[in-house]
Amino acid sequence: MTASGSAGRLDPDRRRHDLGRLASERFDLVVVGGGVTGCGAALDAASRGLSVALVEARDWAAGTSSRSSKLIHGGLRYLEQRDFGLVREALAERGLLLGRLAPHLVRPVPIVLPVPHHWQRAYYGAGVALYDLLAGLVGVGSAGRGLPRHRHLSRRGAVAEFGSLRADALAGAIKYWDGQVDDARYTLTLARTAAAYGAAAVSSARVTRLLRSGERVVGVVARDLESGTEIEVRARCVAAATGVWSDDVGTMLGGPAGTGSGGLRVRASKGIHLVVPRGRLRGGAGLILRTPSSVLFVLPWGRHWIIGTTDTDWALDRAHPAASSRDIRYLLDQVNQVLAEPLRTADIEGVYAGLRPLLSGESDATSALSREHAVVAPAPGLVLIAGGKYTTYRVMAADLVDAAVRAAGLDWAPASRTRWLPLLGARGFDRLWADRASLARRHGLPVGRVEHLLHRYGTLATEVLALIDERPALAAPLAGAPDYLTVEAWYAAAAEGALHLDDILTRRTRVSVQTAHRGVSSAAGVAELVAPVLGWDAAAVRREVAHYRARVEAERESQRMPDDRTADAARLGAPDVRGTGRDPVSESVSLG
Repeated sequence: MTASGSAGRLDPDRRRHDLGRLASERFDLVVVGGGVTGCGAALDAASRGLSVALVEARDWAAGTSSRSSKLIHGGLRYLEQRDFGLVREALAERGLLLGRLAPHLVRPVPIVLPVPHHWQRAYYGAGVALYDLLAGLVGVGSAGRGLPRHRHLSRRGAVAEFGSLRADALAGAIKYWDGQVDDARYTLTLARTAAAYGAAAVSSARVTRLLRSGERVVGVVARDLESGTEIEVRARCVAAATGVWSDDVGTMLGGPAGTGSGGLRVRASKGIHLVVPRGRLRGGAGLILRTPSSVLFVLPWGRHWIIGTTDTDWALDRAHPAASSRDIRYLLDQVNQVLAEPLRTADIEGVYAGLRPLLSGESDATSALSREHAVVAPAPGLVLIAGGKYTTYRVMAADLVDAAVRAAGLDWAPASRTRWLPLLGARGFDRLWADRASLARRHGLPVGRVEHLLHRYGTLATEVLALIDERPALAAPLAGAPDYLTVEAWYAAAAEGALHLDDILTRRTRVSVQTAHRGVSSAAGVAELVAPVLGWDAAAVRREVAHYRARVEAERESQRMPDDRTADAARLGAPDVRGTGRDPVSESVSLG
């Protein structure tokens, strides 16, 4: 069976149809959580032939899975911690993503590792050599997609690779390669691919409680936040991939709040990132820097740089973690130690904060907690996964579905097939990329625009180009965000499951962090554009724009606050656009 783009279309009609399925079918598996692991589990199960429902409280990748460093990597720092198994596993997955599963979404990125002192070169070099050796041993997933081997650089060579480096801040460097991904788009593509394999995929569906038959979990109650309707979704097994909300499953089972579930406890570690214009720093490669507590990346990201991340404990609002002025100053202070021209707060275009779900350990430092994952069965009919990292989502998803198959007694189900399943947009990508110049001529677009579309949609770019052929006005640059075309906002609502303005400007595109206005200058035009697709009247358009502007202002205010608590209070000044009239009692024990 091969997934098709039309079968994976997440339009408003498909959502209504899938809501009906939630209420009427008994599924083999209900997956709770629309992050990368939950969407990956839905695809894994559906591709095995299981009937699957996938429910997400907000938008696909609304949490951690859209707020990462955008790296697909083995994790050099885990080698130093001697976690060779995790590095090897992650490097194997990196090869699969680059070569077979999503070559349109995952691309090679060069990174420079400065060596501060001559005597450290052997130590640094041995680590990177081992990294490359492990990558070679596990293969690259597909011929022709292997990454170049590392090479040593002199001080002059390092500055040639990254011109903004202070020459006196290093003795030399090592250049190596990893993978880079648009994390939100990758997660969305997983959800669409799962839908193409038959999964009922519904966002804005918040799980408020578990259905029980005696001790056994037999489904969930989900509230459609767009209508307020509650739906009982029945299944042979429930799989929770809820990230930093994992401990809440224990509460739903009747345990005390904060006690974890099935013996697992998850701690949330906050990581923030800054986005600055590409022209502000001179360099063709990224940087990786050691800090007192972790590592810091400076990564090229289209016409921008990403700088991050922090690694601090977080015990406040999990839906909208806030970056404080202290966080921002920390990153600037760290990166400015090696820059010839220091970055200033005024250089920052965007800031985003995310929470990593880490398995609790003995150490108080979140950077020392495990990035490995664990799967538990806290009750009959319920399995839960916690921990892990973005790069290894596919392995995590397979382990979760294996546990669900055992819990549900689905002995007929085959083993995971996702190692061999390209995501939507991947099949034929290399051929279409080679033909990009003629593709651009046929559609009357610059080659650079077609390359942009191919890297975002793969072969599904032909659907986007067909929309331009039908409505040439959609080829215009998006108002206030010329990196994008107007058609991309339209397509987000018509095919990619976007239900709100925030979904489009924050995750389908990244206008909210890639423009100095944070998307405010684009909001009204985009809302008017998608209103016919989403059935919005004039009042709904005004409401969406007002919500978006309030969210941006709350985030800006939080970033002026001195610490986590005041930043959190400022961010919570803007209500969530989803379910603003929901019952606060139910909300307190719901997932997401």
